[in-house]
Amino acid sequence: MSKMLIIDANSIANRAFYAMPLLNNSKGIFTNAVYGVTNMLWRLLDEEKPDYVLMAFDAGKVTFRTEAYAEYKGTRAKTPTELSEQFPLLHQLCHAMGIAHYELPGYEADDIIGTMSRIAEEGDLEVLVLSGDKDLLQLVSPRTRVALTRKGISETELYDEEHFSQVYEGLRPLQMIDLKGLMGDTSDNIPGIPGVGEKTALKLLKQFGSVEEVLANWQSVSGKKLQEKIAQHQEEAKQSKWLATIQRDIPLTLTIDDVKYAGYNPESLRQFFEEMEFNSFLQRLPQEKPSEGEAQEARSVGETILLNAENCGDYQDFLQQSPLALYLEMDGENYHRAAILGLGISDGKRNLFVPTEMLDWQPIQQWLADGKREKWVFDGKKLIVSLGWRKLSVAGISYDLLLASYLCNPSESQRQLLDVLHNHQVPTALSSDEEIYGKGAKWQLPSLEQLMQHVALKAEGVYASQAILHQQMEELSLLPLYEGVEQPCSLVLAEMEQAGVLVDVQQLAQMGQALQVRLDELTNQIYALAGTSFNINSPKQLGEILFDKMGLPVLKKTKTGYSTSADVLEKLEPYHEIISLILTYRQLIKLQSTYIEGLQKEIHPISKKVHTIFQQAITATGRLSSTDPNLQNIPIRLEEGRKIRQAFIPSQPGWKILSADYSQIELRVLAHISQDANLIDAFLHDMDIHTRTAMDVFSVPKEEVDSNMRRQAKAVNFGIVYGISDYGLSQNLNIPRKQAAQFIDRYFAVFPGVKQYMESIVEQAKQDGYVTTLLQRRRYLPEIHSRNFNLRSFAERTAMNTPIQGSAADIIKLAMLRMAKEIKAHQLESCMLLQVHDELIFEVAPQELEQMKQLVREVMEHAMELAVPLKVDVNVGDSWYEAK
Repeated sequence: MSKMLIIDANSIANRAFYAMPLLNNSKGIFTNAVYGVTNMLWRLLDEEKPDYVLMAFDAGKVTFRTEAYAEYKGTRAKTPTELSEQFPLLHQLCHAMGIAHYELPGYEADDIIGTMSRIAEEGDLEVLVLSGDKDLLQLVSPRTRVALTRKGISETELYDEEHFSQVYEGLRPLQMIDLKGLMGDTSDNIPGIPGVGEKTALKLLKQFGSVEEVLANWQSVSGKKLQEKIAQHQEEAKQSKWLATIQRDIPLTLTIDDVKYAGYNPESLRQFFEEMEFNSFLQRLPQEKPSEGEAQEARSVGETILLNAENCGDYQDFLQQSPLALYLEMDGENYHRAAILGLGISDGKRNLFVPTEMLDWQPIQQWLADGKREKWVFDGKKLIVSLGWRKLSVAGISYDLLLASYLCNPSESQRQLLDVLHNHQVPTALSSDEEIYGKGAKWQLPSLEQLMQHVALKAEGVYASQAILHQQMEELSLLPLYEGVEQPCSLVLAEMEQAGVLVDVQQLAQMGQALQVRLDELTNQIYALAGTSFNINSPKQLGEILFDKMGLPVLKKTKTGYSTSADVLEKLEPYHEIISLILTYRQLIKLQSTYIEGLQKEIHPISKKVHTIFQQAITATGRLSSTDPNLQNIPIRLEEGRKIRQAFIPSQPGWKILSADYSQIELRVLAHISQDANLIDAFLHDMDIHTRTAMDVFSVPKEEVDSNMRRQAKAVNFGIVYGISDYGLSQNLNIPRKQAAQFIDRYFAVFPGVKQYMESIVEQAKQDGYVTTLLQRRRYLPEIHSRNFNLRSFAERTAMNTPIQGSAADIIKLAMLRMAKEIKAHQLESCMLLQVHDELIFEVAPQELEQMKQLVREVMEHAMELAVPLKVDVNVGDSWYEAK
């Protein structure tokens, strides 16, 4: 039997808009609702395979219902412009996908759906209606099912007659209008009978069957108050039922044949996806037919040869070419532990697949280690470290697609090879990893032939990308940053990852025991104050204790009950001493699970060290991040958190840990960029900048600056760097918003150059669409022109902060590069272990200690010359904890 799919377009677009983050393309066009609807359509068309499809839209706010009842839908908030601007795009999407779309002035989409579903039923078709509106359940029949969206638009609940009857306790679908007539509908501003909810309405309909019968027999209803309500509001009930009734005979100007679905137009859809910048959907379209010449050559799949013991001698000449692209395939993301599946090598025309066992072939090893043989790669650090675990050296990397892509588009969230190739329009026939290996529990190793082709195509894609990315970096003036900082920095990071950090397991275990004792004490104290035992880790049980039992003020509710989030608990601290105990308990339980237990799991079975992965292509500011494990986020507010650093020790007896930390680097960069005379003067005279700010803001001499003044000045100093608002500062300092605004005004009066910088950099961002660091690292800010106040404000704050934070990131990378060179130049045994925010961690041989203390300070303080001196605090100890 043929099938018709009818979609309530406004409902689905609404749900998609609020279910997804506010996306936009590089032109600033909002696309999140369109993206969500596209995803839903793609899935539905594939699963349902309908013969007919219709997208029904509302034509406007004025309908026959609003003419009869002006308050109909009158309480609905105005559609955000970010959503309304996307409806014309949805019409374009329908056209490109070959889907009929229709609206009719004076009627709602519901009436179009109701009438078309009736026509389809009469034409002997099965009908599936998709909506987020329960009103459409009245259409359920032997031929029509209704799928209601749940959790945005990713999940649906399918209603046929049986399921409707189960959910609505024996009602028939058409009685949905009676249900709405009695209980009303707040979302549509349908009044119903005041005080009658769904439970009561269902009970009445089971007894009487319809609104009319309820009204005719109101005196037989149990309960005097309910009788009175029904008697008083009979007209509202009748009108409510009429408003809720979908019209099924409106004058449609389209027929069944007009909504026949013949499939999408690949070229129209490709053009639409390119305009929207829906790269993941572009991958689902069939490949374009290659044109003559270069395009055809680039899109072709090169010949792939499986290297083995019998034919390896034939391909020694192949390895003499330069450059060659290579890609290392592994069976996991943590490449310190994952197994190697094979190596792909490509010259753009021919591809060599090197299985794991052939990595022992000497010509391959010699080629990998030969710095004169130019190599193009994707994620060179991963390649170096992974092969390093097999005692193989890699040299000669001159192009890294991952880093090049990151510099050209630092805000791109997807850094998988296929996504990168598509984002930069590099022709490829590559399939996604999930198509080859599956996902999650379904992951499985493909056949050798599939593996060969997949890895070969990855290497071929890297080769094809080099000319494109090189040109992009050149056009964006990013080559100096790539060649002078990012590319060499990846080699230094590879050395640091390979070195790893020794962790004292026994020390960790002792900390865990002590932490458990402290947690037990806190648990007993919390139980005593609560007057009962309960699961402290359960938000539901905790909420019941705090708000129902103890009567603390309810500040926020969620769908599942009371909110006990950290920000809520922090505001409740003044009300009861139990709150501070709970907050401490939460911090300690996280320390126990994430760091005490978590670090022990991360110790490598071979080296007995922790080898964190430094993520170089993640943050939009250029800062490094750390994963597996994350050593940058060890909580140090509590002493128990700081003590975790005691477990990080030198790898050799008698050696020391040396910590070198930039002092207030972001404020020093701000002084340089803003050229504010007072800020520069403070740093030139080596004043405590927070004390100096307090003196100026509070108009007091140095001797009268107390700890609270300095604390407030510090919050202002660092808040200014992040473009903080008076509201944000008031929250940080727990002071009235008016007072916070006065602080900021005084600050800008004292440091007018900073204010001028903040204003000018926002204007520059609006003009250029991006901001840059001192080394010309870019960050694009399309939201700077948003009509949405929150998005635009965030972009403005980002414009203020990125040149500062990004330049600080550039400076520490330069320091790392120069330290690595100096250590090699002086032939020192000491080595660099970690980079954590503005801090570098080394392990130092005892005979090199004084030399390293002097060398590290000298290199870091002169990594970049600014208008103010860079200052570094150097500390030494037997552990990372002691070196702080």
